[in-house]
Amino acid sequence: MREYFFEKAYVREPPRKGPRGSWQRNVLITVDDKGYISSVKGNVSPGHQNRISGFALPGFPNSHSHAFQRVLAGRTEYKNSFKDQDNFWLWRDLMYQFANAITPDDLRNIAGFLYLEMLKAGYTSVAEFHYLHHQPGGVPYDNPAEMSLAILDAAEDVGLAVTHLPVLYMQGGFESQSLAEKQLRFGHDVESFMALRNRLKDSLGKYSSHHQLGFAFHSLRAVPKSAMTEVMDIQVTAGPIHIHIAEQMQEIEDCQNYNGQRPVEWLLSHQNVDHRWCLVHATHMTEDETAALAKSGAVVSICPTTEANLGDGFFPLKNYLNYGGRISIGSDGNSLINPCEELRWLEYGARLVAQQRNIVANRAEPHTGTALFEAIQTGGAQALGQKTGAIAVGYRADIIILDGETSLSGQVPESNILDAFIFGGGRNDIKDVMVAGEWRIKARQHEAQDKIRANYEKTLARIGV
Repeated sequence: MREYFFEKAYVREPPRKGPRGSWQRNVLITVDDKGYISSVKGNVSPGHQNRISGFALPGFPNSHSHAFQRVLAGRTEYKNSFKDQDNFWLWRDLMYQFANAITPDDLRNIAGFLYLEMLKAGYTSVAEFHYLHHQPGGVPYDNPAEMSLAILDAAEDVGLAVTHLPVLYMQGGFESQSLAEKQLRFGHDVESFMALRNRLKDSLGKYSSHHQLGFAFHSLRAVPKSAMTEVMDIQVTAGPIHIHIAEQMQEIEDCQNYNGQRPVEWLLSHQNVDHRWCLVHATHMTEDETAALAKSGAVVSICPTTEANLGDGFFPLKNYLNYGGRISIGSDGNSLINPCEELRWLEYGARLVAQQRNIVANRAEPHTGTALFEAIQTGGAQALGQKTGAIAVGYRADIIILDGETSLSGQVPESNILDAFIFGGGRNDIKDVMVAGEWRIKARQHEAQDKIRANYEKTLARIGV
């Protein structure tokens, strides 16, 4: 058992019962040997405990990441042709070039550096949507799980909790198009994909118990209906299920032409979409789709900085929340690692669309920052299938500490702390980060950060970026 004594903490415990948290002072938290919170007590006399100054919050769950894409950051912000419209599809061609240059060692180095950045930014867990499976050209590694294990090794190096989502990717488009040469290292048939998942299940035992295994369908265009049905028949209790969907208008049109339905409409009518599912993006939905998806109990992973970077469009946030929908945030392409920035983009984008302020605020929680924080903590934990997102008994001790001396959060009334953190601060406010009861970041430093950075720079030099 370990004890931690916090000056002030945002806890989901009495005297405020229910699904929302409240600020309490002099909070003593006990963590068991597995890293989960076994007791929370507020207004405790200091006694022998060393009080941790600042504001303790649950760490952020990141519901969507492609780790290898971190090497693209800042390298696609130019227009290489003025003849064609610059959009997602042109960006994708550039991404494929980088994807085909990466070895397992490179992936471990890139993911390690990325996950270190995530920790420093306040993410304590991440859903890794992983489709970089084989060697360039599509030949499997001697160990078909080689690239997945590189991801898990990187998470162990850093101390981040990962929900690993191996991705089924079978075709290049709705018309059963063959994979392009640049896509071959992504591809599986159902049999080899299930073999990969089984191998990963067997391999998880050597890693931290805080990692989770789910799976993902890349998209409706990449997985035929028959294969999706076959996998779902086998994987009825396989943890979280993620899918890219309705991100781009071309995808909507292609789906309508091939299936006679829009993507979200088709998925809801052909699969039992429930709390296990996380729909990534879902940017373009009709009113009926928005209402039906909210009713399903699934989570949407919204990735505002990536969606803006790629010119995807803006998620129908206000309507979806009005229908009771569940949301989470993801860093997706990882060009920017800052959960507060994701939340600012989400709220401010909705304000621009509606030409109103405080879109996410509601009668139960009139403070926009708090309402956003609560929504994405609950939705993120659900999307990852992990017991995280709250300082409460039974939850994993994933905790971040805001610097009360230097951040805006220390200059406002208690009810405004989360507003100040999200809209007036961000990752620079975070001084310490705990995952499963272990300090991973102290005074903004990680014990292995020099080695992690050196390995990342070695990979950048090798692939020539």
